Amino acid sequence: MPLPKPAPRTPMHTRRVTYQGFLRDDGLWEIEGELHDSKPHDVVIHDEGHWKADQPIHHMRIRVTFDEAMVIRGIDVAMDAFPHGPCPQAMPNMQRMVGEVLGRGWRQTIQRHLGNVDGCTHLRELLFNLATAAFQTRSGAFEPTADGHPPAHLGQCVGWDFNGPVVERVYPMFFRWQPPARAS
Repeated sequence: MPLPKPAPRTPMHTRRVTYQGFLRDDGLWEIEGELHDSKPHDVVIHDEGHWKADQPIHHMRIRVTFDEAMVIRGIDVAMDAFPHGPCPQAMPNMQRMVGEVLGRGWRQTIQRHLGNVDGCTHLRELLFNLATAAFQTRSGAFEPTADGHPPAHLGQCVGWDFNGPVVERVYPMFFRWQPPARAS
């Protein structure tokens, strides 16, 4: 279903974000993310530079390697285009994510390691959505856990509501599931 027809408007900015998932020959998994920002007109940033129309202002790539347990084993980062001289200083800090788990609390983990001036807004944005690409890529991500708990994606959106028709049909053992009561 298309969007409704827009009001008259002028293009001002384009951001392209893509993710690709891979299974490596050694059994590890990788997600590559790419962010590309451009303008349909020339841009001048005072004391920084001049960008021609459609020339990337931001062009950043990230590769995250992880294992079956979704633990990050490596990160590679490239900044092919950036608007400010200090921007690349954020790249080494990305290594702080090695050893972290792509799972619940992912955005808080990113903020803890790369928040504020310790990171780059655009690299953080790539990381935010990289976790969902990782779950879509890794085989077994949609299986119940070894201890019998539901897969992590259940209960996280309207389509995967524990009380909804999709869970009832695809995961009947978790239909109307409730987490065990915590001991106090």
